[in-house]
Amino acid sequence: MKRFFKIGAFFSLFGIIVAVAAYATLKLIVKSEDVVIVPDLVGKDVVYSLELLTDLGLNTKVSAYEYNADIPKNHVTYQEPGPGAEIKKDRDVRIVVSNGPQTVVVPNLIGIDVHKANIIMEGNGLTKGTISETYNNRSTAGEIIAQALAPGTLVRRGKAIDLLASLGKRPIRFEMPYLKGYSVQDAILLLEHSQLSLGQVSYVEEDNLPKDIIIRHTPLSGFPVASGSLVNLTVNRSHKPITYDKGFRLFSYHIEPGFLRKHIKFRMQAFGFVYDLVDVFAKPGQRLQVLLPYGNQAGFFVYEDDNLVLTHSSSNARPTFSPYFDKKLSIDSKEGET
Repeated sequence: MKRFFKIGAFFSLFGIIVAVAAYATLKLIVKSEDVVIVPDLVGKDVVYSLELLTDLGLNTKVSAYEYNADIPKNHVTYQEPGPGAEIKKDRDVRIVVSNGPQTVVVPNLIGIDVHKANIIMEGNGLTKGTISETYNNRSTAGEIIAQALAPGTLVRRGKAIDLLASLGKRPIRFEMPYLKGYSVQDAILLLEHSQLSLGQVSYVEEDNLPKDIIIRHTPLSGFPVASGSLVNLTVNRSHKPITYDKGFRLFSYHIEPGFLRKHIKFRMQAFGFVYDLVDVFAKPGQRLQVLLPYGNQAGFFVYEDDNLVLTHSSSNARPTFSPYFDKKLSIDSKEGET
């Protein structure tokens, strides 16, 4: 009886061992069939990678595209899971595909303003390089006249573009005219004719010199000056106190009939300052009016399309037409009390 028990225990143990071995063998077989090792895809062509993963029973998911200067276009730059990982079949392998070096087309910047050129370059992923400047009689100040890379050239994003900008026409240099002894109005007319601009006007009282004339100016006469330079005037003013007992004069300016608008400026010079009372584009036939104070310290100037057409002192009854402007204009002056 005891012998049969030992035989039964032996066969039971043998059966357990066989079952465990069979289970382990089956599990190993199943595992070897369901698990694959992820290959190294970085730097491989995306089509080749897709075919390789498909043959291994894995799914390919393109998660992103990115510019890469080191890996050619349409090649894998990144993968997840990484090379050597064990995953089951039918799982996803995510890859990032290269767009190659990031290149942009250089835009045509010639003929546009420097500020606009910078905006265009920034919008195209380019950066501002060195901006050189030179005088150019065919372009306005600030206009691009040349660029380092020709328009249409393919360059990498972030490339710096060197530009050459215009300073405008080369200024005409001549000797500063002699203004001492001129009235303010005559001096300004001479400055306009000489392509110079009025700067600051200051007043002094010199008893031994005539009144209401220019006694000093800078730059000094005979010095080289460029067109558009500012000229500061010093005027010997009258001893009379500045009063406006008679109120204001209504100054009326009539634009001639025509088809085009005209740029009209009423400029006032008083107490050492110059400022614009009116600065508009007036319609043909339009009448503009402004109140001018009496006094011997104020000058009034009318510009039409940047041409000085007349000067007027607040102490004079009538305006003076510019000798450099021969067009007849309709001018009204009326006095009024305030």
